[in-house]
Amino acid sequence: MGNGVREGPVDFKQQDVEPVTPTHLPSESNQEKKKVLNSLMSGALAGAVAKTAVAPLDRTKIMFQVSSKRFSAKEAYRLIYRTYLNEGFWSLWRGNSATMVRVIPYAAIQFCAHEEYKQLLGSYYGFQGKALTPFPRFIAGSLAGTTAAMLTYPLDMVRARMAVTPKEMYSNIVHVFIRISREEGLKTLYRGFAPTILGVIPYAGLSFFTYETLKKLHADHSGKLQPSPPERLLFGACAGLIGQSASYPLDVVRRRMQTAGVMGHTYSSILLTMQEIIREEGLIRGLYKGLSMNWVKGPIAVGISFTTFDLTQILLRKLQHSTNVER
Repeated sequence: MGNGVREGPVDFKQQDVEPVTPTHLPSESNQEKKKVLNSLMSGALAGAVAKTAVAPLDRTKIMFQVSSKRFSAKEAYRLIYRTYLNEGFWSLWRGNSATMVRVIPYAAIQFCAHEEYKQLLGSYYGFQGKALTPFPRFIAGSLAGTTAAMLTYPLDMVRARMAVTPKEMYSNIVHVFIRISREEGLKTLYRGFAPTILGVIPYAGLSFFTYETLKKLHADHSGKLQPSPPERLLFGACAGLIGQSASYPLDVVRRRMQTAGVMGHTYSSILLTMQEIIREEGLIRGLYKGLSMNWVKGPIAVGISFTTFDLTQILLRKLQHSTNVER
């Protein structure tokens, strides 16, 4: 009996130590790779679904942003209807192929980067495995948006050009790149980059901050770990409304600078572009032109985007879990 008690722990340790060393680290590495891949796939799908859903409104908003025409709901409806009559139903999605080429990598990078930045900031501030406090939550969103914008900006430029020009001018995405490079120079592909980055910091920061905060408040007050899909849509809509309202003037400046080459303007800097818009159209009518449409389009798009990302993440985790159980 005494020997059994002494030998039991020794045998247990010998059997337990040997298999842990070779298998534990690779499994952690594989889990991290799967997590990153899941985030990329979920983000890509989220961006594609959201942008396709609001593409006609997005195109209409851009056309008002780059012109000196006064915006109103009636004028927006007339523009959509005229475009439908003159160019056909699918013309309302003109430029959406360029949007997909841009938004799929953009959304994939942004959502994946946000998950990674949350993890990094959680480790740095000592919140590993817990919800971040407000400031790190805002920083994680801003860094994610900035990372995605820096890596995909030329595609946004191409998309804006295709949205405001007749289809005879640019036949496809590659043609836009070739003509801009040949006629206006490669630097033109990054025209409007500065206002984009300045705008994406409050936009992405506030969007992710608002969505994450609302989810945390919901969990604290309801006792549920996860909100329902309609609640996610509502939280995402609030996030889009706040984020886009805060950064909208810089979005107008960005569009003006991106389309200057085909709209007969020359905008050399953010401040000069703002001054010219204010001088010609006024502060509110110029820098906030189309904002009311964005209050319709933005919350829908952001709500769909966040909801699609979360639900896809949950689905992928369940599929992986069931696969592991079967094995």
